[in-house]
Amino acid sequence: MGPVTLLAVSDVMTHNLALTQLLDPMYLLQDTWLKNAVLPAILAIVFIETGLLFPLLPGDSLLFTGGMLAAQGSPNIWVLVPLVIATAFAGDQCAYWIGRKIGPAIFRKEDSRFFKKQYVVETHEFFEKHGPKTIILARFVPIVRTFMPVLAGVSKMSYRKYVAFDIVGAVLWGGGVTIIGYFLGNVPFIRDHVEAIFLLIVFVSILPAIITVGKKVVLARRAVPVVPVVPAEPAELAVSTNKTL
Repeated sequence: MGPVTLLAVSDVMTHNLALTQLLDPMYLLQDTWLKNAVLPAILAIVFIETGLLFPLLPGDSLLFTGGMLAAQGSPNIWVLVPLVIATAFAGDQCAYWIGRKIGPAIFRKEDSRFFKKQYVVETHEFFEKHGPKTIILARFVPIVRTFMPVLAGVSKMSYRKYVAFDIVGAVLWGGGVTIIGYFLGNVPFIRDHVEAIFLLIVFVSILPAIITVGKKVVLARRAVPVVPVVPAEPAELAVSTNKTL
């Protein structure tokens, strides 16, 4: 194995280690300089992930860890929960307006291979029909919670409706996950599988919708019309026979 290969392997390992540490809230809040500013660090990470389109940051696990640390005395849970809720709401508002103001410019050009104006229309209809549940559930899905507000802004979802359900999502996610960490942070199984647990909850929540869509797809395939074979007119048969002869 040559020195170039060894260097490449070393770079990959270093990159993976750095990414793993970046996604580990306990490492960030206890083993880095952020330990001297736990509360501001939590709020900054929440805002960056939800508002500045940077999904590679801890989300559920960060809030859970914050609640667990609050149970140990710092930060104060009565300060942490309201600030996390407010920050999560503010982040989504920022992302929504990014999509509302900047996003549409991408779609103003003529249809191309990757962008079609119909996509915006369909997305708008989707949000108007399923928006409330989507906005709330997206909070608990990594990466999705980063880009869902932008998509809502691009599709120009009703802002009044968006704000109402975004508040609910911020309270359930920002406050709920933090409080769960506060009370259950010392349970090893929950602490070690918090992301998987929330993903499972989301999956169960949307399972009825998945089943409904699946049924519609199956019925649509079964309902494909069969084109009847129309017999040729006698005159057409005569012309065809003459051509053959």
